[in-house]
Amino acid sequence: MFKIFKYLKTKDWIMMGISLAFIVASVWLDLRIPEFMAVITKLVQTEGSAMSEIWLNGGYMLLCALGSLAAAITVGFLAAKIGSSFSQRLRSELYNKVDSFSMGDINKFSTASLITRSTNDISQIQMVVTMGLQMVVKAPILAVWAILKIAGKGFEWTLATGVAVTIVVLAFSVIIILVMPKFKKMQTLTDNINRVTRENLTGLPVVRAYNAEAHQEAKFEKANNELTSTSLYTSRAMAVMQPLIGLVMNAMTLVIYWIGAILINNAGAAGRLDLFSNMVVFSSYSLQILIAFMLITLFFTRLPRAQVSAKRINEVLDTEPTIKDGTVSKGLDGQQGEVEFRNVSFKYPGAAAYVLQDVSFSASKGETIAFIGSTGSGKSTLINLIPRFYDATEGTVLIDGVDVKDYKLETLYNKIGYIPQKAVMFNGTVTSNVAFGENGQEEVTEDDVKNAVRIAQGADFVEKMDNAYNAQITRSGTNVSGGQKQRLSIARAVCKKPEIYIFDDSFSALDYKTDRTLRTTLKRETQGVTSMIVAQRIGTIMDADKIIVLDAGKVVGVGKHKELLKTCGVYREIALSQLSEEELVA
Repeated sequence: MFKIFKYLKTKDWIMMGISLAFIVASVWLDLRIPEFMAVITKLVQTEGSAMSEIWLNGGYMLLCALGSLAAAITVGFLAAKIGSSFSQRLRSELYNKVDSFSMGDINKFSTASLITRSTNDISQIQMVVTMGLQMVVKAPILAVWAILKIAGKGFEWTLATGVAVTIVVLAFSVIIILVMPKFKKMQTLTDNINRVTRENLTGLPVVRAYNAEAHQEAKFEKANNELTSTSLYTSRAMAVMQPLIGLVMNAMTLVIYWIGAILINNAGAAGRLDLFSNMVVFSSYSLQILIAFMLITLFFTRLPRAQVSAKRINEVLDTEPTIKDGTVSKGLDGQQGEVEFRNVSFKYPGAAAYVLQDVSFSASKGETIAFIGSTGSGKSTLINLIPRFYDATEGTVLIDGVDVKDYKLETLYNKIGYIPQKAVMFNGTVTSNVAFGENGQEEVTEDDVKNAVRIAQGADFVEKMDNAYNAQITRSGTNVSGGQKQRLSIARAVCKKPEIYIFDDSFSALDYKTDRTLRTTLKRETQGVTSMIVAQRIGTIMDADKIIVLDAGKVVGVGKHKELLKTCGVYREIALSQLSEEELVA
């Protein structure tokens, strides 16, 4: 838990120091009130006392109460400020850390868990920091100071107070032992319910198409019931504390007055007034002591869950990204857009089998290299090694003669225009999606956006949308079709003006005519840029300068379309499954 406090800044510690001063002032004022009460008690019981003296001490009591209130409000303001800025900093640290993760790093945690850690877990920490300053810091000061105030005022009363405190501490210890395992489980269950909800929302069309609503509802109910029952268990256990403390406080007051009555009854006439005054003061201070322990108890009801949250946040923040930033900021002189794989093999973290084995090929500037193979042959995995979404397990991937591991990540990404298999759209406009990010070059202009959309064959539908290039695109692009999303995704890469295009099956949602027109326009308008295309359709790659055929992670054929029809059985089999003999040789 304490490890996470290293993210507090100097300003936070200064505000904590100021809070401590106000807490001490608040406690001092609170503990002064019983003293004035004792004076008033004596004045009331003493014949000939002036009424002005009673009013004066009553005024002092009121001033102490108002002063304590002002100090408490100030502490609350500072605590809220510290807690909010601390949680804001943790969210930023967590976001930046996740942003630096490779796909393998993210898979260690799962998306649902990372979302929970960024929201629910940080909220738990914020609450504990805010409560801690107001309760945990105040409670020990209040308890110790109150004990010093009542020291020597009566052994019997002290014993009664000690018994009351012991009962509260023992009861709380038993409850914490019972609920701590459940608190640890609750965050995992929160992850689970987020996962089920996210899965259902993203797959809603499939759920409806397969009449699987009841099945999904059952999954959600199971996750919901597990979380609810665990939450109820902890809440019920903690709910015992408040009435228990109330019972102990009332019982302690009753015992103090009972003991006081006996002592006063047995005392002489001269000592009764002092005993009565001490009883009133002792009763007030003993309640302050018990309140101090109640504050600690309330804080500790939150602490177990916060400890689990802190551990989960630290797990992410302490994870070192497997993809390390390099130092090289440019390729070798005379080389641009050149890609080479040298004996590259790859297996996913924790997996036993290799997805790629001993892959070697090269692509020169301006060439179009295509990859084809059956499902699971390693095509997408192969091109994901170029932008370092994963690092090769063995062998070397080079761009412009430099190992991709040696590049600064910013430099590497600026060389690449990546179009993923599943087109990704962000909440914004057509322009903001096409001009997304930066390429280390000049500012993207409106003409750049329009030209990129034209090359991607998207001008026809974009210009028909309301507000055209300023038309709104919803999150995930739900207000445009799959083919339109792919064209906007391609336009985004074109607008970047990279050295290398990576198309990961990025033409699959396009009809044959649009596919062909787009590739022809792209080749004409972006001469000198290397293109690497993963495709399932033979028609998409027939015109490529070099086609690489993959089978079970191995290269089984390299060449042009007509060469491979004669020399590579795997390629010929794929081709004949899609086109006739006449179409293949046309």
